[in-house]
Amino acid sequence: MRTSWMLLAATAFTAALAASPTFAADDECTLTIEGNDQMQFNKEEMTVPASCDTVTVELKHTGEMDKQVMGHNWVLTKTDDYQAVAQEGTQAGLENDYLPQDDDRIIAHTKMIGGGETTSVEFSTDDLAGEDLTFFCSFPGHSGVMNGKFIVEQE
Repeated sequence: MRTSWMLLAATAFTAALAASPTFAADDECTLTIEGNDQMQFNKEEMTVPASCDTVTVELKHTGEMDKQVMGHNWVLTKTDDYQAVAQEGTQAGLENDYLPQDDDRIIAHTKMIGGGETTSVEFSTDDLAGEDLTFFCSFPGHSGVMNGKFIVEQE
């Protein structure tokens, strides 16, 4: 009986080890961040390895307020560009997700969402390793507190 249990445990452990790299690789390239009705992201830093050719960022709005009142999106720019993009986005309006249209300074962004909604964006990490990057919410007045550092680790 003890031998059977040990064999079963060893088999389960081996299977878990064999499966782990696949799950780890998928998880490293998919990141989730949450925004709430208190105008907060739950992360101040997001990191992916340069081995991720593409990254998926999923944004979950855990609050209840509508996007016209407390909308959130996730925007990625170089740190030197983030404040200007956020300021210019305020004038672009909700119909444009509070982002200047066709702006090359925007590396990636999600649509604006309200409470209970989820959205995502997938983008390439080409040429992003080692860059000084900032993510933020472009809803008017949010970027000053809803921002953080995005890191693509160099190999």
